[in-house]
Amino acid sequence: MKKPTVVVALGGNALLRRGEPLEADIQRRNIAIAAKTIARIAEDYNVVLVHGNGPQVGLLALQNSAYTKVSPYPLDVLGAESQGMIGYMLIQELKNLMPSRNVTALLTQVQVDPQDPAFANPTKFIGPVYEEAEARALAEEKHWSVKADGKFFRRVVPSPLPQRIVEGDAIETLIAQGHLIICTGGGGIPVTWDGERLNGIEAVIDKDMSAAYLAKQIKADALLILTDADAVYLDWGKPTQRPLRITTPAALAEVPFDAGSMGPKIDASCEFVKATGGMVGIGSLEDGLAILRGEAGTNIVAKENVTA
Repeated sequence: MKKPTVVVALGGNALLRRGEPLEADIQRRNIAIAAKTIARIAEDYNVVLVHGNGPQVGLLALQNSAYTKVSPYPLDVLGAESQGMIGYMLIQELKNLMPSRNVTALLTQVQVDPQDPAFANPTKFIGPVYEEAEARALAEEKHWSVKADGKFFRRVVPSPLPQRIVEGDAIETLIAQGHLIICTGGGGIPVTWDGERLNGIEAVIDKDMSAAYLAKQIKADALLILTDADAVYLDWGKPTQRPLRITTPAALAEVPFDAGSMGPKIDASCEFVKATGGMVGIGSLEDGLAILRGEAGTNIVAKENVTA
């Protein structure tokens, strides 16, 4: 019996948790935990894994700017570096758990529109968290944009919408051959196309939007977004906050969500459900398989008589 296909979007903050030092060994330990969840899901599903890179690409940018004898590398190049780093760690841990399974990481470019309004309004958090005073000082020194992220502040960069996955055909070929694929890491390396050439551009694409775009393209049965929250909440941060267990795109259209955190996840989820009729699960890493079974997290479905 053919296994259903799920695109799993693994947040960069699940690989390097909020407030943890940006150490390689800490990332390895977190990736080992994530790999166990992915391996369990892979027993029942064909898995296509998309990972975030917010903390990692921010760290690379900081390290990059510390060496002043060369110009800082642009964000598209740093995004490619993060794909290689995180992809390598994920492959190693997944192969240790599933030695007979083909696990492949694919360097992936994603085309964006250079006129996307996101370039005028950066919202994508990258790098570590700072106290407000330090964040403001760094913003002035390094010409960053910074915004509040909970009780802390972080650097924000443009996050344009994905328009085309350049390596899409290769991804579909690997799926057909039974590979567990790690692709579109960090939302993909942002590039533009002028009709003749691909060119990198300064941005970090939201990985959830790219995961949803990919899930539509490959006609996946489900999209699973694993994050540091155990569900989607109404009235987040208020005494009245409560989790959503099952809802629809129509119901979610009436609810405002933060553009810097849960908002892109909701937008990506609703786009996938409306386009395919498939199911989206959102929740914590530890609950991955239970979310797909409807036993944990939030499920977003197309059926109109199911309400928030």
